Amino acid sequence: MDKLLINGGRRLEGSLRVSGAKNAALPILAATLLTGETVTVANAPHLNDVTTMVKLLGRLGADVAVGESPQVTVTAADLRSLKAPYELVKTMRASFLVMGPLLARFGEAEVSLPGGCAIGARPVDLHLKGFAALGADIQVADGYVQAKAPRGLKGARIKLDLATVGGTENLMMAATLAEGETIIDGAAREPEIVDLGNCLNAMGARVSGHGTARLRIVGVPALHGAKHAVMADRVEAGTYLIAAAATRGRVRLRDIDPGALSAVLERLQAAGAEIEAGADWIALNMPGRPGAVDIETRPYPGFPTDMQAQFMAMNAVAEGSCRITETIFENRFMHAQEINRLGADIRLLGPSQALVNGVESLKAARVMATDLRASFSLVVAGLVAEGETLIDRIYHIDRGYEMIEEKLSALGADVQRVS
Repeated sequence: MDKLLINGGRRLEGSLRVSGAKNAALPILAATLLTGETVTVANAPHLNDVTTMVKLLGRLGADVAVGESPQVTVTAADLRSLKAPYELVKTMRASFLVMGPLLARFGEAEVSLPGGCAIGARPVDLHLKGFAALGADIQVADGYVQAKAPRGLKGARIKLDLATVGGTENLMMAATLAEGETIIDGAAREPEIVDLGNCLNAMGARVSGHGTARLRIVGVPALHGAKHAVMADRVEAGTYLIAAAATRGRVRLRDIDPGALSAVLERLQAAGAEIEAGADWIALNMPGRPGAVDIETRPYPGFPTDMQAQFMAMNAVAEGSCRITETIFENRFMHAQEINRLGADIRLLGPSQALVNGVESLKAARVMATDLRASFSLVVAGLVAEGETLIDRIYHIDRGYEMIEEKLSALGADVQRVS
């Protein structure tokens, strides 16, 4: 099993291009099932999660080609199966996003209940309630969700009790082929949902309001092929900015919309970072030791839960003390104990709050990744720690971060993958 070996103590300095967003690419790849014509997804990152989705599309019978640019071309003309099996869905909960497109286009779908990171319950009940509101018959048996709508889906008004990103995406895709108008209130507002809506509209859908709490989708008889470029990965961009701040470095990121990172940039500035930004770039300089800043995760446009762990690692070596409050998931502090192995002073005040007392420096140790984003918090900690830090189980990192060794090395880090 691969591990990451980091010789810490070096400032990150240099320039990077931000990869395509995993959290946008996955629902967009699922959306290719809505048409039998060819859909080309450009700027798709080379990640394990994207590979899993490509395998799933292929298992269903779609013709999938992965190109160089990076680019994925999907033609789902003649599917041989409407069942998403457990062995693929268990590794990545985003696989559940094929439910909406299959149900909308073919009138039935059978999808395993999802797996993914162990960071809380994250149930799919809101997806299922929404499908039922659209007229589907839903049954759960033997670990699979079986959905049928032999006469097609019908537009409806759906009120989401929680701003679920996956639920919003699944229901938005399903509604594109439903008869009549669908209104989704309480929709999630993340930029990745905006990107999905833009892709669906390029395919001939009639989606409006994406990026707001109310979505309006007017169903159409069929969608057609299209080409769409996936947005830049705001989580990757924020992660490298945080890593640079923790190492008192200076970086410039290209091909990223600063507007998608407003909450993160504000907290970095509060920590003492000097930030400049243009239409498609962000530059950060941390002239000295960061200052500790409080963090409270919130749905977009609040501070993202996917950057909580990385910020905790930076706060671990910051001047002062701060509190980190997690409001999205109930089990997302598993990284705290691992960062403490490096000499940090992080105390859990309960399942949703941690107190971080900044220390002058960290010392290298062997640590273990526990989930995708937490794994990069250990990278951040390892970059500032004195000595060689060995991070085990980095397959978590490979699910969401493209070419991590190459990108960190380009910024001057001493990082290598070892067996």
